[in-house]
Amino acid sequence: MSTFEIESLRFDAHGLIPAIAQDRGGEVLMLAWMSARSLAETLATGQVTYWSRSRGELWRKGATSGHVQRLVELRVDCDRDCLLLIIDQTGAACHTNRPSCFFTAVRDGAEVVLTEPLAG
Repeated sequence: MSTFEIESLRFDAHGLIPAIAQDRGGEVLMLAWMSARSLAETLATGQVTYWSRSRGELWRKGATSGHVQRLVELRVDCDRDCLLLIIDQTGAACHTNRPSCFFTAVRDGAEVVLTEPLAG
């Protein structure tokens, strides 16, 4: 076992790395981006923090919605250029108020909505 170093990761030209959020049951909830700073904050606090490409700032998941993600385990892929975050999700993961961002399937050439927004 060796010490984890954020600098050992392969960030893209914009200083970002894709991060897949998956619940403990194995369902993929969302894909977002992390910077070295957002990853460091996530590791320090346990609350998942991403980098918002549209706003150009840190995005503390659930800061306004209350739909927070708590880090259970961080995994690094074999090329060190993608992260898997095993998380505990409170509320919806998707900004559309659905449990997962992956709520649309393509079946027989047609789009099918798998889940509706959560009530409330």
